[in-house]
Amino acid sequence: MAGIGNAAVRILKKTTGLTGLKVATEPHHALGVLYGKILKTLQDMPQDAAYRKYTEQIVTERYNHVKTEQDIEKLETKINCGQIEEVIQQAENELQLARKMVEWKPWQPLIGQAPANQWKWPVN
Repeated sequence: MAGIGNAAVRILKKTTGLTGLKVATEPHHALGVLYGKILKTLQDMPQDAAYRKYTEQIVTERYNHVKTEQDIEKLETKINCGQIEEVIQQAENELQLARKMVEWKPWQPLIGQAPANQWKWPVN
């Protein structure tokens, strides 16, 4: 298919089938930018912070898939979290949460003593 542009070769879907969620025109670019921003934000947390460790692991794995898999359907299968547009939305939400976590600093010690039975479930 020499001479035919990449855009002409790939099949574009017209809708996600999900109300309010538009079809992503450049999902690889969007996810690359978002995952890069998330990983950069995680650098502001201590290396042993649980949120950083586990989020970094998941985001790095997904970022590697984005860099190595050009086929959207195969990428959706590898990430396994819905349509690529949903994955983009999840990444946007994760970036917002990561920024909030830096602000909240949940890895720091409690300011005061936790109330008795705070973590007991079910509450009697």
